Amino acid sequence: MVALSQIATGLVAAEHVYILVLEMFLWTTPRGLRTFKLDKEFAEKSKALAANQGLYNGFLAAGLAWSLLHPTPGFAHQLQLFFLSNVVIAGAYGGATATRKIWTVQMVPGIVSFALTYFGL
Repeated sequence: MVALSQIATGLVAAEHVYILVLEMFLWTTPRGLRTFKLDKEFAEKSKALAANQGLYNGFLAAGLAWSLLHPTPGFAHQLQLFFLSNVVIAGAYGGATATRKIWTVQMVPGIVSFALTYFGL
């Protein structure tokens, strides 16, 4: 049976893949502009920075996927907690410095998944 924590972690990983796509490939498109509430001029000027940020979100997704696929349960658990803590920290910082919406869309799912993982649910 798949644990609830694994499902939650998979959803957090998928969210970070989506963020990667938005920041690396869709930043200057209507979807990217709407999602991040940007004007076209700023989006064009910040495109390289956004792509770099998207890459880091991809690293979070890759780490979370690794934690779900690792064959050694104890190490997989540690990986999951480590990468989820990074998601929570990134969400806390982003919410404090960019937009509070990040607390809802990134930090809260990370906290929920971390708690489920920590308590073995």
